[in-house]
Amino acid sequence: MLNWSITFLVIAIIAAVLGFSGIAGTAAGLAKILFAVFLVLFIISAISRAVRGKKI
Repeated sequence: MLNWSITFLVIAIIAAVLGFSGIAGTAAGLAKILFAVFLVLFIISAISRAVRGKKI
């Protein structure tokens, strides 16, 4: 049981360092940009497959 508590302590410390340093906000912004890019690529892919007559 002590091993689990030490593991969670280390995870909490790492999360606190990343959360308080501003890395989390940067990662969230990057995730939004990547989501938009992949959504556009998916829509383009779906339209091109529909034009060619293949099913998704």
